[in-house]
Amino acid sequence: MRITIDFTKSAQENADIYYKKSKKLAQKKAGAEQAIKKLEKRLKGAAAPVRSVKREMVEAAKREWYEKFHWFFTSKRMLAIGGRDAQQNDLLNSKYFEDRDLFFHANIFGASVTILKEGVDADKESKEETAQFAACYSSAWKEGLTAVDVYSVRRNQVSKSTSKGFIATGSFLLKGEREWYRNVSLSLVFFVKDGRLNVAPETSFYRFAGDSHVGRVLVRQGRLQKSDAAKKIASTLDFHDIDTIMQQLPPGSFKIS
Repeated sequence: MRITIDFTKSAQENADIYYKKSKKLAQKKAGAEQAIKKLEKRLKGAAAPVRSVKREMVEAAKREWYEKFHWFFTSKRMLAIGGRDAQQNDLLNSKYFEDRDLFFHANIFGASVTILKEGVDADKESKEETAQFAACYSSAWKEGLTAVDVYSVRRNQVSKSTSKGFIATGSFLLKGEREWYRNVSLSLVFFVKDGRLNVAPETSFYRFAGDSHVGRVLVRQGRLQKSDAAKKIASTLDFHDIDTIMQQLPPGSFKIS
């Protein structure tokens, strides 16, 4: 330690100077120790255990190609896919609608195009189920209609062009006889199977006995707003991917049971 002596002052005066300096240093040390104690106390409070919040993690299972659409399997395990908007309706027609498929559409302006794969060979029940699915994803739900007529046609009856050019996005030119499904009711069943959210028309779900053990939610028209309905479905099914549920609900309001 280096000590400087002022030779113009006496030994006693030099001693007094260093005494005062040591006293100031002691005061600073005490202040620093007090500050450290306060800081340690604050840090201890911040480090206190925080009540853990359980987060439900939904595993992202491998998505199938049809999951970008509305979709379900009939009680006879036939795949039906529906457009979520006008662009998807066009995509279904141009890319996924094949010769052995059937094209379903509710008889109302504003509806999902629903394709029943291999529908030409489908039984009556599978067609009825697909008709109900198409009815649910139509503007009939939002308008509060309890039932709507639905029709189906084959691949060679659907066109996107006329003599005047192409038809607008989501619209189609239909020709020939249609197969009709009258007064189709609007109701869907949401259920979780193998960690995946499934949606099916009510008739399909209850006809397929193999799914009788699966927890489910019946969705009909009601007064619940879409976000509230999605939360209730999530809670009931213990499936907390709200966005996926919202995507699968038709436009409108809901009753959950």
